[in-house]
Amino acid sequence: MGRIAIRKETQKLFFDFNYLGKRCREQTTLDNTAANRKKLERILEKIEAEITLGSFDYGRYFPDSPRAETLSKRALTAVGGYHATPLLRQFAETWFAEKEIEWRESQIVTVQGCLDRHILPALGHKEVGSITRAEILEFRASLAKVNSRSGKKLSASRINHIMTPLRMMLNEAADRYEFSSPYRGIKSLNVPRTDVEPFTLEEVQQIIQRVREDFRQYYTVRFFTGMRTGEIDGLIWENVDFGRRQILVHQALVRGQVVPTKTDGSFRSIDMSQPVFDALKAQFEVTGKTGLVFTTRKGTALSHVNVTKRVWYPLLEELGLRKRRPYQTRHTAATLWLAAGESPEWIARQMGHTTTEMLFRVYSRFVPNLTRQDGSAFERMLNQKRA
Repeated sequence: MGRIAIRKETQKLFFDFNYLGKRCREQTTLDNTAANRKKLERILEKIEAEITLGSFDYGRYFPDSPRAETLSKRALTAVGGYHATPLLRQFAETWFAEKEIEWRESQIVTVQGCLDRHILPALGHKEVGSITRAEILEFRASLAKVNSRSGKKLSASRINHIMTPLRMMLNEAADRYEFSSPYRGIKSLNVPRTDVEPFTLEEVQQIIQRVREDFRQYYTVRFFTGMRTGEIDGLIWENVDFGRRQILVHQALVRGQVVPTKTDGSFRSIDMSQPVFDALKAQFEVTGKTGLVFTTRKGTALSHVNVTKRVWYPLLEELGLRKRRPYQTRHTAATLWLAAGESPEWIARQMGHTTTEMLFRVYSRFVPNLTRQDGSAFERMLNQKRA
């Protein structure tokens, strides 16, 4: 926001505002009186409104100013630098309002957080058409110095997520206001691959045997279906088909809300192996009268953060197993299916992958000769281990 200030040496009023990322101070010959201040404040309001709308012409308001030579509409047009564009903060409001109807609630919260905490404080005062490639790269470099809530530096993946709304806004503004987007050609940071550290079948059996009784069925289903955390936490009895021995994955629990699965591939059915069938039958005796399959003792939805901290990590420590994220249960299901010789196409369907490409890319070192197609090989391996 601009202001009307007083020059100490002369006690005359002057304008103090920002334009195109520059601080502009323009002197007047008016004395510091209430009437003069009110008059200049009205002019300043008009200036800022025109800046927001992209119609401000510096030379029209301050024709005798040295800045008029470089910041007037005529001067900027002559060097190809003028674009009637709003401030990034103003454009962000319009862009966000248009996009949020396309997004899930979790994405709305994430994007809003990126805007409020990072993008707008750094670049919100700049006109979208004036933001340069150098400023984008400088902003990205500054993110590498920011600490997360855990006290660690932001990861490359997190920085990429923060930069995504900025890229989308600048590219959209470039199309609307007909200027070349400064973001084009800037590649995302390289993100190290997440290590696949699956558990062995013996370790899985240890975990299921030693876990708290009220989570035994939960981890049995996690380990032998490959369901994601949000998918199993959001599973409802309506989507458990004992007759067809299938779990229908149609939704997920995200930030405490049940929402549709993120992609078409994630919307799938999972075949129940016998351990999963038995586990869900046992769980039905506990929560069969409620909507969610797995709940807290009070019948409320699970908090994955609490479950991880209070159940998962303490159990691994008790068993003397290396600390691994709960997502490794999904990797474990995939590698056990591969070890059993199941068909890659069948495994991909169970995992929610549209093709087998990711399966071979992520789990290539776990792939033996594959001949089965229906899950029977996995059943036999489990039966052999129990015998």
